[in-house]
Amino acid sequence: MADGDLAENLSVEQLASRVGMSVRTVRFYAGRGLIPAPRREGRHVYYGPDHIARLELVRELQAHGFTLSAIEGYLEKIPEDASPAQVALHRTLLAPWMPELPETLTRAQLVKRAGRDLTDDDLDLLVALGIVEPTPTEDVFSVASAHLGIGVGLLEIGMPLEAAHEARRIFTVHGQQIAQDLTELFRTSVWPKMKESGQTEGATAIIERFKPLTIAALVTAYEQAVDEMKRETIRRRR
Repeated sequence: MADGDLAENLSVEQLASRVGMSVRTVRFYAGRGLIPAPRREGRHVYYGPDHIARLELVRELQAHGFTLSAIEGYLEKIPEDASPAQVALHRTLLAPWMPELPETLTRAQLVKRAGRDLTDDDLDLLVALGIVEPTPTEDVFSVASAHLGIGVGLLEIGMPLEAAHEARRIFTVHGQQIAQDLTELFRTSVWPKMKESGQTEGATAIIERFKPLTIAALVTAYEQAVDEMKRETIRRRR
């Protein structure tokens, strides 16, 4: 039997193993209607590529912090007759926006990486910014290493703890909205043109380039907005 045939005839146990979930979780999601009903043959039920694609998308959405109700709302927008490839596209579009996986560091390692001593107050600020998270083990932290330099810079300018909490809220709310809007723009305006021109073969590489390009554009727009605010403030003072 070919691999394609095997993927069409999965038991619930095989499906769970394939997507890295427990059987109980798969059945829970099936009960919530997140995956279509399995194919029945007598007393046996079988799952296939449609179920794999949708459960992998569910897992991706969970990794993005989507709640169960938000996941249900997202999946409702995907047509029931969407092919596994079409469902997988949604997951591919989400992947480039995934945050860097945190690194586990001891306090001594974190101090060395930061290039300066870190007091308890300093650590509180980094936690408020979401750059450092405590773990159950004392003086061991999960660290978003790519953002540590930003946190150290904010420490050096003396950012208050309350401001750090509010800054994190602002960046989280607006960052999520921008990511969702740009992903939807790519899905509805860029991807259809790629399909028309037959450029879908290198889709993953193109999508991965989409993130840094849009981040660069966002930084430019932010800089322009800040400069315009400065000019407006000067005009008002005259």
